Amino acid sequence: MAQPQLEKVYDPNRVEDKWYQHWLDQNYFHVEPNPQKKPYTVVIPPPNITGMLTMGHVLNNTIQDILIRKARMQGKQACWIPGTDHASIATETKVVDMLMDQGIKKDSLSREQFLDHAWKWKEKYGGLIIQQLKKLGCSCDWERERFTMDDGYTRAVLEAFVKLYEKGLIYKGHRLVNWCPVSKSAISDEEVTHQEVTGNLWYFRYPITNSGEFLVVATTRPETMLGDTAVAIHPNDKRYKHLVGETVLLPLANREIPIIADEFVDPEFGTGCVKVTPSHDPNDFAIGERHNLAFINIMNADASLNSNVPEKYRDMNRENARKAVINDIEAAGLLEKTEEYIHKVGFSERGNVPIEYYMSDQWFLKMTELSKPALDAVN
Repeated sequence: MAQPQLEKVYDPNRVEDKWYQHWLDQNYFHVEPNPQKKPYTVVIPPPNITGMLTMGHVLNNTIQDILIRKARMQGKQACWIPGTDHASIATETKVVDMLMDQGIKKDSLSREQFLDHAWKWKEKYGGLIIQQLKKLGCSCDWERERFTMDDGYTRAVLEAFVKLYEKGLIYKGHRLVNWCPVSKSAISDEEVTHQEVTGNLWYFRYPITNSGEFLVVATTRPETMLGDTAVAIHPNDKRYKHLVGETVLLPLANREIPIIADEFVDPEFGTGCVKVTPSHDPNDFAIGERHNLAFINIMNADASLNSNVPEKYRDMNRENARKAVINDIEAAGLLEKTEEYIHKVGFSERGNVPIEYYMSDQWFLKMTELSKPALDAVN
């Protein structure tokens, strides 16, 4: 009698689907609480429903599968909980793009109509993600599949928010955030990618009040000068030390702003004089708080210039405003020089455009108290 032989070439299509279905039919991946066994639970980092899985997901979930299968073979109460994440504005951006491809503008839809499209997107891509995880052979307890907008999750998030607020750990503040002008929303540091950009460094002359002299400041973002509220120098810089406490006349805006000393300034960079725009730069924000400077926001949510700038520049987008400011500074004889400058610029993953640093009312979580147990454990 002929003995069965292994195929010379492994054919996953003939093997994997059959055995995976067998595992599902036998309910091998499902577990119930058993106090007699040591628990081993993994909650899958839920993939975003912004699209299909990537190679990174494949690697990550393969590692989790290895760990959960090992625990199962060791007799532990092994449970791997699957699910997907709504991904908030990132998914909204995808849905908006999809609608644009169909000739539909989001603004033409009611909230309910847009949500209907969003839920259809979730059903499509959430379903594809689960199919991909199964195709990968993931031994998840599929009876426990969750979505981060399930009713139970939503109630838990609201309850946690209220409790943290009542404990004084959550507060609302008007602070500087990463801002995407396309989605018109604050974004996390994780959603900002830094790209090397070849741009320019413009050197502007700021006239010292009641003097024929100038301070020269260098900037990569000329349009933000309209929101300057100080010029800073290093306290030990002998070139400018005598000017601390004096003022300069801010070109184009015709506002007097103080000359201050701050150790953040690098006297070796540029001219050693730094324009300070607290509402549009994180370092300047810190300087502004230290010196109690005015915070002047010059931008709208779409990064066009607002009513806090001279009328000529209002409603210009930031690119046109930059050109206009440079032209006007040059026409006034206040452009010292221009240099090519390579630097890194933060881009929004949501809008694929340079971010703005923007003052906005946002909810914040105080981390000092919450991080203390972790820091104590490490130390």
